[in-house]
This record gives sequence, C-alpha cells and structure tokens, in this order.
Amino acid sequence: MTRRDFITLTGRAALGCTLGLGGYSLIEAKWLRVHPVTLRLAILPAAWSGTTIAFLSDIHYGPYVPISYVRHAVTLANSLSPDIVALGGDFPHQGRERIAPCVAELGKLQARLGVFSVLGNHDHYFHGRELAKAALRDAGITELTNRGVWLERGRERARLRLCGVGDFWEDVQYLPAALGDATERDAVILLSHNPDYVESIRDPRVGLVLSGHTHGGQVNLPIIGPPIVPSLYGQKYAHGLVQGPVAQVFVSRGVGTITPPVRLACAPEIVFASLKRA
Repeated sequence: MTRRDFITLTGRAALGCTLGLGGYSLIEAKWLRVHPVTLRLAILPAAWSGTTIAFLSDIHYGPYVPISYVRHAVTLANSLSPDIVALGGDFPHQGRERIAPCVAELGKLQARLGVFSVLGNHDHYFHGRELAKAALRDAGITELTNRGVWLERGRERARLRLCGVGDFWEDVQYLPAALGDATERDAVILLSHNPDYVESIRDPRVGLVLSGHTHGGQVNLPIIGPPIVPSLYGQKYAHGLVQGPVAQVFVSRGVGTITPPVRLACAPEIVFASLKRA
C-alpha cells in the first residue's frame, strides 16, 4: 500500500465513521426509553410507599419533534399505569401555535391520582404563558405554578404534598404558596422545570424536586461528559439524582430534543419513579 493509498483509505474511514456517528445521533434523539428509578423520601407515609410517578419533561414539539413522537411518548407513559403523571414543562420548541396541539395530546395521559404540570422557559416565549395555562386547563391537567395540592391514600388518608414553582428563567418562584400548610412532618414533592432553582431552596419541608431543562446536555462524551449544559452550575445538574444545599432533585434528560437535533450517549427518557421511605 502506497502512502497515498493509506491516506485515502484513512480519510474514507474517518468520513464513514463521522457520517455513521452523525446518523446514529439522529436516531438516538428519537430512541425514547423508560428510565426506572427508586426515589427515597425521609418522610413518606407507609400508604405512599411504592407509589409510582411517570415524569415527562421537555417535550419540545416542533421542527425536530413531530406530533407522532408526542403520541408515542403518551402511549409509552400510559403503558406504565402510573399512579401520578408529572410534566416538567417546555411543551413547544418554537412558536406559541405549537403549545395547544402538544398539550392536547398530553391530555390523553392517564394516572390514578391525576396529571400535574409546571411551565418551562419555552412555554413563556412569544407570550405563550397564558396560552399554555389555558391549554392545560382544557386538557384536564392540573397546573401547579406557585401552588400545590394535597393527595391522599389509604384508610388513614395519609397525605402527600405535590406542588410546583414558576420557571427559574422566565417567571417568579414563590415557594411558600406552593408548600401551603405543609409541615416538616409531611412528604413534599416539588416540580421545578429548571434544576438551578434547587440551589436557592432553604426550606427543609421540600423532600424531593423533579426537574428537566438541561436535556442531559444531549451529547455526553466519554471522560469529558456533556460539554454544554444550560445551567449556572456546570455539569452538576446535567442528569440524575443530585443533592442540592437542602433538597434532592432528580433531573430528567427530557423527552424531546432541540437544536442541534442530536443526542449521543444521552437518550431521551420518561422517568418512572417508585417512591420509598429513606
């Protein structure tokens, strides 16, 4: 083999690997998985042990996420038969006109104790906040921006506080209103689209936060990890269970994908959480 042949062959191999990797990253962006996890709360009534939550965040219906993919996510979530469905916001990618169709599909989600949601930063763009709130109402989804609800189980009507706050970038967060009359003896789960908000939580009543927003970085390189994470704290809140100053947070990689529309070693997911007492 001549030097020229070697260089040509090496170049073709490199090009083939690049094209193959690029093609795979496009495929992985639509390879939606169920991520089962066990999440533990120090204060959890026995009646709530084993309760399941399907958490879907960052749908991003738009140019890279067709409505058929949103329907697939709904079907997959319903197949899990969760007790609770929680939505972490960011329904469209671009354009307020995509909010209503996306939320209408999410209105087909089914859970024994209800479907609940907060808004993300993309839901506020192009003055879409009120449109998103109206769409959630029309779909029968309980919106939890700076408010909460009490859920009860068992003969003793043991209660759990499910609440939410406004988006960290585009809204205000009023935690006292979300927590209501919860005490330090109550189990509390908070929805916050952006996990960076966890850094400001100092109230010990918050036992667990569910967040999205960071998409896991979408590209997760060996050794380096995700080179780009939309967070003030680098890779800390990229994905998974993270301990904040007071509260723990589970950060989802999200269901959808935004620009660039690829994922590498960071597949989209529906988090299927089972609650246990710590």
